[in-house]
Amino acid sequence: MTGRVTVILGGAASGKSAFAEQTCVKTGKNRIYWATSQILDTEMRQKVDRHIAQRGPDWTTIEEPYDSAKVLPKAQPEDVVLMDCATMWLTNHLLSEHDLEQKTTTLLKALAACPAEVVVVSNETGLGIVPENALARRFREAQGRLNIALAAQAETVVMVSAGLPLVLKGAL
Repeated sequence: MTGRVTVILGGAASGKSAFAEQTCVKTGKNRIYWATSQILDTEMRQKVDRHIAQRGPDWTTIEEPYDSAKVLPKAQPEDVVLMDCATMWLTNHLLSEHDLEQKTTTLLKALAACPAEVVVVSNETGLGIVPENALARRFREAQGRLNIALAAQAETVVMVSAGLPLVLKGAL
């Protein structure tokens, strides 16, 4: 049996990660935090340290910027996995010039096969202006396609804005 997938969308600093963490806590399950960011500078290190302190000690953190196969198959039905976030995961693959379609397919298959409940945080990047450079436009397009694919597979999709959740699909 596979677990349930919930997608939490929102803009930068919208409260989506905090909402996702609360969603995981409410399950009462063992909490696994799949960190997809790469710590490449002091600012990111400080941000990660703040997030770790906010979450507290009741989380197992797995830092894996690329490979869902190193995280999702290891989770058990008594676990809930928080992937924070799909946007950083996509950025890592885009900047490494990986095949985004193939990587997305692999992620979606891993989510479908995962025995644990999974909560995926992702940025909604399509609400702003058209970016002025080709890389940013490619990223925005790829993020939109990834969000569509994640939402299609998820049982529940929630948009968070100003810390307020709006259920777009399913129920919490």
